[in-house]
Amino acid sequence: MNTETNQIELSVVMPCLNEAETIEICIQKAFAWMKANQVNGEVVIGDNGSTDGSQQMAEKLGARVIAVPRKGYGSALMGAIEAAKGKYVIMGDSDDSYDFGNLTLFVNELRNGKDLVMGNRFKGGIEEGAMPFLHRYLGNPVLSFIGRLFFKCPVADFHCGLRGFRQDIVSLLDLKTTGMEFASEMVVKATIFKLNITEVPTTLRKDGRSRPPHLRTWRDGWRHLRFLLIYSPRWLFLYPGLFLMLLGFVMSILIVQGPVGMFNQVYFDTNTLLYAGAFIIVGYQAVSFGIFTRAYAVQAGFLPAKDSLNRATDIVSLELGLIIGFLILCAGLGGTFYSVYVWEQSHFGQLDYSQILRIVIPSVVAIIIGLQTVLSSFLLSVLSVNKK
Repeated sequence: MNTETNQIELSVVMPCLNEAETIEICIQKAFAWMKANQVNGEVVIGDNGSTDGSQQMAEKLGARVIAVPRKGYGSALMGAIEAAKGKYVIMGDSDDSYDFGNLTLFVNELRNGKDLVMGNRFKGGIEEGAMPFLHRYLGNPVLSFIGRLFFKCPVADFHCGLRGFRQDIVSLLDLKTTGMEFASEMVVKATIFKLNITEVPTTLRKDGRSRPPHLRTWRDGWRHLRFLLIYSPRWLFLYPGLFLMLLGFVMSILIVQGPVGMFNQVYFDTNTLLYAGAFIIVGYQAVSFGIFTRAYAVQAGFLPAKDSLNRATDIVSLELGLIIGFLILCAGLGGTFYSVYVWEQSHFGQLDYSQILRIVIPSVVAIIIGLQTVLSSFLLSVLSVNKK
């Protein structure tokens, strides 16, 4: 097969760590498909330090083996992807669970201009025993749903390992993760950067290894979920923070005038007002963290800049933030001075705590929010230095 760089259309990439039982059949299927469909291509193996002779087996069949010292599924794949010479890349595990003998749908979509072509195992068919029960009915559906909810990603099988993409999008996506969450990062970033994504049905069969897979259900599931949360400051910080602030404000407005009776003589009074104040403070912190995270992610290149965010940071300047924070702080100090005045009226003696706390608690909350606004304005200004 002709492997001149400028004539290679497709690079089939596989990660490898002691896959001697299955590496040969995967490579044979990939080359057989290329030959049958007259596709000039290559097979590139990202080897993560195999000690079972996998490298020699792959090279004997004509594959290129790239040694990747840094451990991890994502590292092995990135090492091979970066070395790929094809215009298009199709990646998949080397455990014989994915069908390298049927890549037609992937290549056709790539030729039609798609940037990322995801396999969908639920549409193509999953052989009995090929996917653990928890993965099939909990892990994959839930994480795929979260991915679609957080990022509006048009993918129903978020973690299918068989996928194709244009080789030149790799530098745009700037993939960072080294473990199993690499699969999530590729889909999330492709969505964020508004690349052209589609899905095609593919099959999944039980892998051909006698040893357990490298995947660890709970550890790797958590790593995928953690990645999705980190890359979505709105769902991690902003939306929960706004909910807590709204809940705290509503509770405070209801209780600050006097006890509120509900549910057959159950009363909510100043103790509840204190919790409402805590909700407001924590919610405000969460919203601030969401803004900081987004600003830092844009500066660091993890997320693309948004016009709406740029306009917001242009309008909300350091000076405006300081003014707003100072006004809220003054309101809190005003309430504090008024509470001292009320105390003075009783000759600094015993107070009716049910009444005085209705002044003190909102005042303390306002002081904290005001100071946080001042400090947050400075921090946001620091994070926006490069942009300015």
